[in-house]
Amino acid sequence: MDFPALFSAVFISCFVLSLTVYSVYLGFGPGSEELRDPFEEHED
Repeated sequence: MDFPALFSAVFISCFVLSLTVYSVYLGFGPGSEELRDPFEEHED
C-alpha cells in the first residue's frame, strides 16, 4: 500500500469515527436535556 492510499484511509477512518463520537456526545451528553422528544410530545 502506498503512502497516499494509507493516508486517505486513515483520514477517512478518523473523520467517520469523530463524527460518530460527536453524534453520541450530542445525543447523550450534557446538552441532551434540551433536545425535544417527539414521542413524549405525542399523546395517544
